[in-house]
Amino acid sequence: MNFNLLLENLTNPALLYFILGIVAVYLKSDLEIPQNSSKFISLYLLFAIGFKGGQELSHETITSEILWCMLFGISISIIIPLYTFFVLKRKLNVFDAGAIAAAYGSISAVTFVTAVSYLESHQISIHGYMVAIMALMESPAIIVGLVLITLFNKEKSSKFNKSEILRHSFTNGSVLLILGSLIIGFLASDKQAEGIQPFTNDLFKGFLAIFLLDMGITSGKKLKSFFDHGWFPFAFAFLIPLVNGSLFAWLSGYITDDVSNRFIFSILAASASYIAVPAAMKITVPKANPGLFLPMALAVTFPVNITIGMPLYFFIVQNC
Repeated sequence: MNFNLLLENLTNPALLYFILGIVAVYLKSDLEIPQNSSKFISLYLLFAIGFKGGQELSHETITSEILWCMLFGISISIIIPLYTFFVLKRKLNVFDAGAIAAAYGSISAVTFVTAVSYLESHQISIHGYMVAIMALMESPAIIVGLVLITLFNKEKSSKFNKSEILRHSFTNGSVLLILGSLIIGFLASDKQAEGIQPFTNDLFKGFLAIFLLDMGITSGKKLKSFFDHGWFPFAFAFLIPLVNGSLFAWLSGYITDDVSNRFIFSILAASASYIAVPAAMKITVPKANPGLFLPMALAVTFPVNITIGMPLYFFIVQNC
């Protein structure tokens, strides 16, 4: 692997702000991003990436390759929860195994946004339809995780409303915003889009850096309680994104030759949801422990992906 890529990513200002957030927690600093500001920045990032994706999509012609890419993305979000559930079930109860499997089968929009920024730093643009694929991958993993919990729950006391889960999966704020922004970006003409281009493009990396600072602070606060659960959750959260990302970076070569598509597929496969899935599990599987799946996704898998993962997946899609 080209270690210059790894070094370049390790010195990326956005990543360094993430590390600064963790350091601030351990120094017991009072540094924090106000909750309302943090929520606004999250919404801004989803809005910007969705709108830009819609603009790109408006210039695309729907082809068989695009349809295959959509099918491949949905397949990823179904397959990953199936095999990770049985790995997790060896050490954890069925509720935690199902919730964590759903989180790792689903996607992290923030990791996706960071990956887009990574590609742009290499003068590579993503195709707009990849934003749509990302949004489509959110729900199947949640449904698969809940089905697995129901099938393997010996207590048979936890029931879930299928229609409620489907509704929540598609009306979740992050999913709705990015899909809505995608549609608006698709409908807007190039001339209309120019009016908000400074907001969607020029400010993007600065807001991303502030958001990752906030993610670092949040992660640092959760690390101590997470380590109390022993070595297995940490080992899983460290290794499985690298396995998933590398595997699907390679398999994506059978679907598309486009480097940006393959890289985004690897990132989507490697990432873990810490917004949509925890929200869904809180409603439907209250016995699942958020003290496990939240720190696994946010405090371990997220930094692994943006430090080691991205240069590794980029190397694979360029050379395999």
